Amino acid sequence: MKILMKWLLVAAFAVAAMGVSAQIPVKLGHIESSKLMQAMPEVAEAQKTLQARQDEVRKESENLREQYGKLMEDYGQNSKNYSDIVRSSKEQEIGQLRERIGQFEELAMQELERVQQELMQPVMEKATQAIKDVAKENGFTYIFDMNSGSILYAAENSTDILPLVLTKLGLQ
Repeated sequence: MKILMKWLLVAAFAVAAMGVSAQIPVKLGHIESSKLMQAMPEVAEAQKTLQARQDEVRKESENLREQYGKLMEDYGQNSKNYSDIVRSSKEQEIGQLRERIGQFEELAMQELERVQQELMQPVMEKATQAIKDVAKENGFTYIFDMNSGSILYAAENSTDILPLVLTKLGLQ
């Protein structure tokens, strides 16, 4: 991550130096996307919805685990009195419930991740569009995200130097 940040800073300074030498004004900006997300009411609403789903999943998981605990307790107390066929049936029932719990929790995690992504996607798109709009309106060349070190916006007139680097390396 530190290496990525260093490369981004080197690239920003290189772009700035090219801008100065070409008399093209370079204007850099930054934002902490986490603070932006915290300020958006849509995020709080999405978190409430997600929390409700998490509570529902937790309740069902607790219910399944309680059933499992009762089966284990009953088996532990009465297994000596069971015939071989009943003991085998009880062990199979316990194993099936344990497997069902594992499957439920795995599917629940996948579902919660999907719901979170579904809820946050429009919020992220709105934030990204607002950043781009502000950058264009205020003449920024690049906008950096201070949380991730990534570039959130690059002006359309910025130059991709990949062909120049490939030539320098003799790869083109």
